[in-house]
Amino acid sequence: MGKYNDLAKDIIKNVGGKENINGLTHCVTRLRFKLKDEGKANDDVLKNMQGIVTVMKSGGQYQVVIGNNVQDVYNDVTALIDVDNLNTSSQEKKPGKLLDKAIDVVSGIFQPILGIMAACGMVKGLNALFVAMGLYSDTSGGYLMINAIGDALFTFLPLFLGYTSAKKFGLKPMIGLVVGAIMCYPGIQASSISANKDAIFTLFQGTMFASPVYIDFFGIPVISMDYTGTVIPVILAVYFASKCEKLFNKFIPDLVKFFFVPMLTLLVALPVAFIVIGPIATFGSTIISEFVFAIRDFSPLLAGAIVGGTWQILVIFGMHWGFIPVYINNIMTMGYDNVMMPFFACTFATSAVVLAILFKTKDKKLKEMALPNFISGIFGVTEPAIYGILLPLKKPFIISCIAGAIGGGFYGFFNFRKFMVGGMGIFELPAMIEPDGSMGNLIVALSGIAITMVIAFVLTMILYKDKEEVNEEPKEEIKEVATEEKNNNMINKEVIDSPIKGEVIKLSNIQDDAFASGVLGSGVAIMPTEGIVVAPVDGEITTLFPSLHAIGITSEKGVELLIHVGLDTVQLGGKGFKAYVKQGDKVKKGQHLLDFNIEEIKNSGYSVVTPVVITNTAEYLEVAETKSENVDRGNSLITVIF
Repeated sequence: MGKYNDLAKDIIKNVGGKENINGLTHCVTRLRFKLKDEGKANDDVLKNMQGIVTVMKSGGQYQVVIGNNVQDVYNDVTALIDVDNLNTSSQEKKPGKLLDKAIDVVSGIFQPILGIMAACGMVKGLNALFVAMGLYSDTSGGYLMINAIGDALFTFLPLFLGYTSAKKFGLKPMIGLVVGAIMCYPGIQASSISANKDAIFTLFQGTMFASPVYIDFFGIPVISMDYTGTVIPVILAVYFASKCEKLFNKFIPDLVKFFFVPMLTLLVALPVAFIVIGPIATFGSTIISEFVFAIRDFSPLLAGAIVGGTWQILVIFGMHWGFIPVYINNIMTMGYDNVMMPFFACTFATSAVVLAILFKTKDKKLKEMALPNFISGIFGVTEPAIYGILLPLKKPFIISCIAGAIGGGFYGFFNFRKFMVGGMGIFELPAMIEPDGSMGNLIVALSGIAITMVIAFVLTMILYKDKEEVNEEPKEEIKEVATEEKNNNMINKEVIDSPIKGEVIKLSNIQDDAFASGVLGSGVAIMPTEGIVVAPVDGEITTLFPSLHAIGITSEKGVELLIHVGLDTVQLGGKGFKAYVKQGDKVKKGQHLLDFNIEEIKNSGYSVVTPVVITNTAEYLEVAETKSENVDRGNSLITVIF
C-alpha cells in the first residue's frame, strides 16, 4: 500500500469510478485520464482536495494536476485499477474539435517516453559537457559507452514511437514495435543504400524535394530516406497499419488470425509506408521547416518573442504538444532546434516571479508554496507554480508572459539553439554546447536566463501586491461611505459578501441589456474561476428557478438579492447545475448553495458571467460596489446603506 493510497482512492472515486476510466497516463505534474463521461467527475471536489493543485480539461483529457509527487500518486492509482488492460481503442467516440483530437493523439504517443527521453538527453548533454571541460576525449571508451547509453533511444526512436502509437491507435503493440524496427532496418536506410549503389534517377529534380532513387519495389520507384531518429513517418505508418489490421480482422478466419493478420498487415502497410507515407511525411516536414525559417528570416526577434510570450498559455491548454514533433524532427534532421527553443526563457521567467513573490508576500501559505515551486521551476517543472500561484493571482502570470516574451525575443535574435533532445530547466544547458565544443551558444543561453529573471523579478517586486493589500481598497471606500452617512445620521448598512470567486466586472460592461442598464437593480458581475455559489448573507431562499441558474435571497435585514449564474443559461434547463438548497430554506452566510460546471456551460455556447444585483435598490440610499478587481467567496462585494 503506497503513501498516497487514500488520495488515489479519492481521485478514482471523484473521476467517476474505475468504470468511467478508459485510459490513464501521466507527465511530470499531471495525471491524464481518458474518461468515458467527464460529466461524472466532481471537478470542485478534486480541486479542493489536499494533494491536488487543480483540474484541467484539454485535448480530450481530464487532467488532475498533482505536482512533483505525480509519479507516486500515479503508481498508487494504477495499483487500484488495471491500467494496462484499459482498451483505449474501444473508447467512446465523442465529437470534438480537430485541434483537441490532434493534441490528444500527439500527447498520448509522447507521454510514455518523455521521462526516459529526458533522462537520455541529460546523459548525452553531460557527456558533451565533460568532453568540453577536458575531463576525457570523445574517442575514449568511457565517452563511447556513455554516448551509447544516451543516444540509443534517439537512434531507434521509431521503435519506441511504433509501440506507443500502436497503443494509441488500437493496433497490437508488438506489431507497432515491429513497424518501428523495420523502419530502422539498416538495409533500407538511404545512407546505406547510396553507399553501395548509384542513383537510377532523381525525382523532383531542381526543387526542395529533389530525391535520388536507388531501388524500386517491383517496378515502383522508392524514394530512399533515413528513418532512424525520425518521428512523423512511423506514427503515420502505424496509423495506416492499424486500419489494415482492422480490415483483415473482418474476413480472415479465426483459425488463422493469430499469424495471418499480422503478416498481411506488415506486408501491406510497410511497402505503402516506404513508397508513399515516409516520403510525404518527410516532404511535409520540409515544407513546415521552410515556412518556419521564412518567418524567422523576416524577424527572428519577433518569432522568438511570440514563442516566449505564449508558451505558458499553450502549456495550460495542452497545445504545446503540437510543437514537440517539430522540435524533435529539427534536432534529428538538422542537428539542432531554434524554432521552439525561445520557450526556454519561460521556465526562468516563472521561477523569478515566484522568487519575487517569496520575498514580497506576507502570506505564510503563499511563502510555503513559493520556495518549492521556485526550485521545481529552476529544474524545468513549472506547472505547480503556474497553477498553484501565478494563475490564481493573475498579475504575476501576465508578468511571467511579458518576461518570457522579452527573453524569447533575445533568444530569437541571437539564434539560440539546442543540439540534443532531453533535459529540463538547468539540466538542458549541456545540450546547448555546440557540437564542436565552442561555448558561444551556451553563453547566449545563460545571458537569456539572466535577462529574463531580472526583468521578471523586478516587475513582480514593483507591480505585485498581496491580496490583503488589494482588499483594503473596498474596505476603505466602504468606511468612507459609512462615515459620510454617519454624518448625515444614516448609519444603518448591510455588507453583502461575494457568493462566487472570480474577477469583478462592472455591470454596465456585460452583454445583457437588462442587467447592464440597471433596470433589474444595482450590483456587479463576476467572471467565476470556480463553479461554487455560497450564501452572501444570512437570510431565506425566496426564489430558486427550476433551471437552477438563478437564486433569489432575502437577507434578514430585507435586502433582496439575485444571483444569476451565466447569461441566457435558463436555456440549459438545469444541465450543468446542482442545487443544495430549495426555495424557503433558511441559510447562513457562507453556506453552500449551488454548483455549476463552467466548462459545460461554455461548451454549450453560453457565457458564465454572473450578475449579482440588489433587486430592491430603490429602497436604499446607496449601493456601493467593491473596487477590487478580484474577489474570493466571503470577501466584501456590495455595501447597502439604509
